[in-house]
Amino acid sequence: MFITIDGEKIYCHVAGEGKPVVLLHGFGCDHRLMAGCMEPVFQTHPGYRRIYVDLPGMGKSSGPLSWASSGRILEVLAALIPKLVDGPFLLAGESYGGYLARGLLASGFADRVDGLLLLCPVVVPERTAREVPANPARQYDMHFLEQLAPGDKEGFCNYAVVANAKTYGRYRAEILPGVQTGDPAFLQQLERRYAFGFDVDQRIRQTPYEKPALFLAGRQDDCVGYRDLWRLLEAYPRATFAVLDMAGHNLQVEQPELFNELIENWLLRTEER
Repeated sequence: MFITIDGEKIYCHVAGEGKPVVLLHGFGCDHRLMAGCMEPVFQTHPGYRRIYVDLPGMGKSSGPLSWASSGRILEVLAALIPKLVDGPFLLAGESYGGYLARGLLASGFADRVDGLLLLCPVVVPERTAREVPANPARQYDMHFLEQLAPGDKEGFCNYAVVANAKTYGRYRAEILPGVQTGDPAFLQQLERRYAFGFDVDQRIRQTPYEKPALFLAGRQDDCVGYRDLWRLLEAYPRATFAVLDMAGHNLQVEQPELFNELIENWLLRTEER
């Protein structure tokens, strides 16, 4: 379905009935990134209305260049959510979506968010200022990788820690389609205007988020790392913090069994509350 915000169409893939869950994908991807990893959990854990958003300029959502800033995208999400959700909801964000999710908490939505999931989230907007592991271990099936075209291999291995036929299949189904459909001009400008105009985490520290949260990080994630995320923990008294070995920025693809168990535990904690 499409929702019109200030004359632009924002695409939302909606599935199921019950407690609303708003899910935000990462930079340059689309809703399939989150749907691919979350739907298997929800298929065995019913009672949720999943709202997978295509961010402006990505997937099927339009986005004029004037919207190509994190501040403007946050405003769009703040206008979009009330059109889709009446009452409390759960909020999940992956990578850049995790940065936007915290922006929503800091912008008046914390009272409505009954549970927060951050999957390999951006903590430090400036890439060169992030604390990431150097020379992380990798588990590559070289026989399989040698069968790929050079361009396909390079794109896949850019973030891969576990690279084999299974993880490549999920990369092609859940990640690559969004990468191929994003608006290049929009994304280039958004990279230059990536940070909010305020310190989102300092604002949250002033009023800690006291509902069930889950922070998932990859031990070998050399895109956003895990140490910067650890420094946020005290502002989330009900957060589980998990760092998974042999997992990078595509943690959900590389360690799916642990991912599923931890997501289900998070959902159960939000229900018990």
